[in-house]
Amino acid sequence: MPPPDADLHPEATGLARKLVNEHSEPQPLKLYAGWFCPFVQRVWAALEEKGIPYQYIEVNPYHKPRSLLDLNPRGLVPTLQYDNKPLYESTVVCEFLEDAYPNHGLRLLPEDPYVRARMRIWTDFVTTRILPSFHRFLQFQPGNSSIDTVRSEFLDTLKQFADAMDEQGPYFLGTEPSLVDIVLAPWAVRLWVFDHYKGGLGMPEEDRAGSAKGSWPRWRKWLAAIESRRSIKETTSEMEHYLPIYQRYADDTAQSELAKATRAGKGVP
Repeated sequence: MPPPDADLHPEATGLARKLVNEHSEPQPLKLYAGWFCPFVQRVWAALEEKGIPYQYIEVNPYHKPRSLLDLNPRGLVPTLQYDNKPLYESTVVCEFLEDAYPNHGLRLLPEDPYVRARMRIWTDFVTTRILPSFHRFLQFQPGNSSIDTVRSEFLDTLKQFADAMDEQGPYFLGTEPSLVDIVLAPWAVRLWVFDHYKGGLGMPEEDRAGSAKGSWPRWRKWLAAIESRRSIKETTSEMEHYLPIYQRYADDTAQSELAKATRAGKGVP
């Protein structure tokens, strides 16, 4: 019997539905995707930022089709088919898109070797620190320490990220987004889940009374820029269809690989 997670709205909605329709025709580059998945949104947004032609193929990873399993034995999304060869792991795929299509659209990886290395440090911070703390907070259940503790731990990771940003921005490295912005964006635009399920995110309004500087004003400047980015808006479906998915995370009954790893006290699988 498939897990309850398998009972998903079958397709993207809103602006994302329109984008899917625009990329339904066969192309050599194929994105096997689930509209709801933040890891998919990373790759989907990167494809849009770079303006690379691709075919979007919707799959439910809880009902794994043979076409997906033939490419990725784990049956996970996102999976990219390039020249009839498979690629997966979202950050790896995003870096591949920059390497394979260097003259298309936005440059995801800085040219300067030091800046590129620093961006990779903070990209890793997103995966190893921010995302696990996001899910520990979201999946928190009474009796397991304190919700104030997991909330504080999560906010501390966002503060560290904000403190590492270029002072002016609005993006992490400055005036243009890069891979580090894209890898965090799908979770940043889902912060509403904490207001909906966990009594609020609890982010301070500012660091010092009357100050326009500091961690939280800088975070909000970054978030506003990310939320207004076309690639993010057009790869996000309507909130109502995310609600049953995130209800299962909030109840700690979700059966995704990430939910199970969080439940076991592990990082992103």
